[in-house]
Amino acid sequence: MSGIDPRVAIEAVELRVTHPGRALAFYSDVAGLERIGGAVGSGGRPLVRVTAEGVTGGRAPRQATGLFHTALRFESRADLAAALRRLIGERVPVTGASDHGVSEAIYLDDPDGNGVELYWDRPRDDWPAPEPGERGTCSRHPSTSRTSWARGSRRSAPATSGTST
Repeated sequence: MSGIDPRVAIEAVELRVTHPGRALAFYSDVAGLERIGGAVGSGGRPLVRVTAEGVTGGRAPRQATGLFHTALRFESRADLAAALRRLIGERVPVTGASDHGVSEAIYLDDPDGNGVELYWDRPRDDWPAPEPGERGTCSRHPSTSRTSWARGSRRSAPATSGTST
């Protein structure tokens, strides 16, 4: 198997939210995306669309089927750090953070409880290599500075990195 072509990307995701205006403000003010009509994005390209259509009440249970989280990739570690400063400034709770070896990620929830991952990819040349015969997802352990590979797993806690999962 040769893997996924690096040019493959999701055009945009649509999130059902209780208050579209509040959601747009969150994704622009906190995540740093630009407003594009009823969406937010980057470089004039919508990445997250929001709608109240089909919303019937409160949050879905954590175990419900559906989107686990939306992942937004930043161009650089400095851009991710700027997003973290906005989170701190707005007092947005962070639900997790991870060094996946190939990327660094911050996890949080939007105002409607939709999971959000903010991350940046390290340059491919800096990715740690798996041990001979190992395949899977890489996760670094900050306390020991060691790298582990989860055999056959597509997930390392709390979630995989990508455009959307």
